[in-house]
Amino acid sequence: MKKLLTMVVLGATAMAAQGQEVKGNVDAAKGKVAMCIGCHGIPGYRASFPEVYEVPMLGGQSAKYIENALKDYQKGNRKHPTMRSIAATLNDQDIADVAAYYAQQKSGTPDNKQK
Repeated sequence: MKKLLTMVVLGATAMAAQGQEVKGNVDAAKGKVAMCIGCHGIPGYRASFPEVYEVPMLGGQSAKYIENALKDYQKGNRKHPTMRSIAATLNDQDIADVAAYYAQQKSGTPDNKQK
């Protein structure tokens, strides 16, 4: 009985942890966005691989949008190969941090301009 109770408690704890959203940390993201700046920090930048693609400025985007986009790259639902390989290196905390960082910026500005 004691073993069963322990298993139920552990299971409930694990389910509760899965239901909790990861909270982004803007300060922690500052060291994580270096890989983003080369493309997303240049106004009007166009990438030429795999095709000519206008790279969006991320400043001011909603955190949820950025989180969903990065997770879609991880799953392969979004096909850009560079973004897919970058997203594959990120864990949920990294994604939340990067999303929080860009969400607090002014819309359409380079990476170093905050609201």
